[in-house]
Amino acid sequence: MIPYNKPFLAGPELGCIEQAIRAGHLSGDGEFTRRCHRFFADTFGFGHPLLTTSCTAALEMAALLLDIGPGDEVIMPSYTFVSTANAFVLRGARVVFADSNPLNPNLDTAQLEALVTPRTRAIVPIHYAGIACDLDPLLATAHRHNLAVVEDAAPAFDSYYRGRALGSFGQLAAFSFHETKNIQAGEGGMLVINDEQYALRAEIIREKGTNRTAFFRGDVARYSWVDVGSSYLPSELTAAFLWGQLEHWQSIQHTRRRIWHTYNDALAGLRALGVGLPVVPDYATVNGHLFYLVCRDEAERTALIARLRERGIMAVFHYLPLHASPYYAPQHDGRALPWAEHYGARLVRLPLFCELTAAQQQYIIDEVLTFYQTR
Repeated sequence: MIPYNKPFLAGPELGCIEQAIRAGHLSGDGEFTRRCHRFFADTFGFGHPLLTTSCTAALEMAALLLDIGPGDEVIMPSYTFVSTANAFVLRGARVVFADSNPLNPNLDTAQLEALVTPRTRAIVPIHYAGIACDLDPLLATAHRHNLAVVEDAAPAFDSYYRGRALGSFGQLAAFSFHETKNIQAGEGGMLVINDEQYALRAEIIREKGTNRTAFFRGDVARYSWVDVGSSYLPSELTAAFLWGQLEHWQSIQHTRRRIWHTYNDALAGLRALGVGLPVVPDYATVNGHLFYLVCRDEAERTALIARLRERGIMAVFHYLPLHASPYYAPQHDGRALPWAEHYGARLVRLPLFCELTAAQQQYIIDEVLTFYQTR
């Protein structure tokens, strides 16, 4: 079986973990954490990066930093992972779901103005598949109504909007280093603070509501409980593994982009049959996070996934729209979100990981093309 995903070891990870163990600092915010923070600030221009235990944790921190609470509304796409919504629902907010756009699963920014009310506090776009949401109109709407922007950049490592790194546009941004992402730490994430007014409080929330980080910097004589918070700080072992990946980030990205472009070139002819492939607008870039097809209907997707599994290939569908989920459907305002439902019923992801060989990828391509030749 060719898996959908396979965690990748770049080489230095185990050595970095051993270094951390020998240094005797395992609980987080040690040397490897500091290296990771410097890397993201220097390489991508992020204001104040903070490693977290997951992207989910980073999003929860963002909701706390914005003081989201009951009665507040937060706009986000329905076609996203549940963590995007959960972080704000946990604070008592009402999530207002926007539809995807016809070109790709990202949020349809043309809808935003109509969704803003006096209770709206934030807009949370996700950069689906690492391809940028159209940020100019989104940021203009946010500025017009004095709304915060939190980028869900979980899949968007080393991807850009008009030449600028994703994760650097919102006041806050959240990244994932889950084993399915380009740069991996098993579990792990990062909150990026691009608005300095949130930086100090972010450190406090991340350390269980204490000013412990400031204490270790020597800014205060002792640390105490000063705010709400939780345990969002990852261990130094996680940071060490992540650093081992970051030492080889360019070669990892080169490999993933090569695999992505091979799929895109080989399967381009399917567009003539009405099968969708990723659309990358001229303002966006490809980071090789995932490659997907959009089948012509749900029955075709089911048949394609079944056929590939029979042939030893693990292809999978992705999100089910959150506005129609068992938990949130009763709270949705009833608006039809046809494009979110379109992708939810038709999108299928093909295997993409660094160790996918050229022969394996060609086999996958051949099986996909054979499937469509027989329909």
